[in-house]
Amino acid sequence: MLQVQFIRENKASVLNGLAKRNFANASEIIDQVLETDENRRTTQVELDDTLAESNKLSKEIGGLYKTGQVQKANLLKDKTGQLKERSRDLSEKLSLFENKLQELLYQIPNIPHASVKAGNSEKDNEEVFKEGIIPNLGDKALPHWELAKKYDIIDFDLGAKISGAGFPVYKGKGARLQRALINYFLDKNTAAGYQEVQVPHLVNEASGFGTGQLPDKEGQMYHVTADDLYLIPTAEVPITNMFRGNLLQEADFPIKVTGYTPCFRREAGSYGAHVRGLNRLHQFDKVEIVRIEHPSNSYEALNGMVEHIKNILRELKLPYRILRLCGGDIGFTSALTFDFELYSTAQERWLEISSASNFEAFQANRLKLRFKNKEGKSELAHTLNGSSLALPRVLAGILENYQREDGIQVPEVLIPYTGFDIIN
Repeated sequence: MLQVQFIRENKASVLNGLAKRNFANASEIIDQVLETDENRRTTQVELDDTLAESNKLSKEIGGLYKTGQVQKANLLKDKTGQLKERSRDLSEKLSLFENKLQELLYQIPNIPHASVKAGNSEKDNEEVFKEGIIPNLGDKALPHWELAKKYDIIDFDLGAKISGAGFPVYKGKGARLQRALINYFLDKNTAAGYQEVQVPHLVNEASGFGTGQLPDKEGQMYHVTADDLYLIPTAEVPITNMFRGNLLQEADFPIKVTGYTPCFRREAGSYGAHVRGLNRLHQFDKVEIVRIEHPSNSYEALNGMVEHIKNILRELKLPYRILRLCGGDIGFTSALTFDFELYSTAQERWLEISSASNFEAFQANRLKLRFKNKEGKSELAHTLNGSSLALPRVLAGILENYQREDGIQVPEVLIPYTGFDIIN
């Protein structure tokens, strides 16, 4: 979340940034933040003065008792009683202001980077890079859900029987191809210096608030109410929360972590042809990369993440493009996001397969993730994350773009992981 001091000192630029996002009632909520913060600070000063006066009188009372001035001491005791009651009232008042301020700040998204353009939706995103050859498959090209059925490698009906729509069952070579992709992605990431971790698939409320999924996306997360835990929507949540509350040293940077997890998203309201097959699921696999960086290096780190993902897609020989998201499409916590999309030849459209984002200090402020700078002062770190990669649409792209008359070829780089070169 944004720091109050930053809002107070940069009100105009904050409002301009929120305008890029089309954030409703921005001026009103910012004014509420500043007013609440002023009330909080005024109350804090009053409370501090009251406590100081009470402490001073307590010392005087002790001195009066020692010198036998009991009557004067008792008069001061009455006054300290009033001061203690006053301090209790001020403490309660202060707590109300602090809670209100926190609730207001949780509603405000991150301020977009200067390079982010204003826009209303994904239609306003900017294409900044494109690479790869779109294969000419002719009129007989099949979408991945038909290929999955033809070769009996993904069973959507069986998944619906077990759990419901959006929970596919991978079978035979489909399951092995899925596992091959996970291992390949992890190997690429660890070779690039990311430490592999295995993390919980359920997180507590503090973790959800720490990375910004709560309260913003509460309705999209599966909530295990009996234990007040949430199924993770991405490995970003548990991995980034590994560092919640930490005080780092400058020598610790960069921190690079990768992990594979299943991901769970309710995707409430999703329907239509664009969500068929693997296009949108309630449960899917993803390999994530997370970086904790010094603020001076976070955008260089973001560029490095983008190049890393590009290299993976080059090895898979899939046609893809990169979009810089506009203010109206960028995520709540992000300052700058690049989306990767691969071309689905059979569906004749682009499918999002990855996002690489810099959150600057937005998540770190929620996480209380700080480091000691060279002057010995505490400063917020910057956090970044990217999908490297989300499997369903990558798998869909492989099935569709690599389909041939005699089956589906396996990308050359994956053959050592699958143990076979064709699905037929």
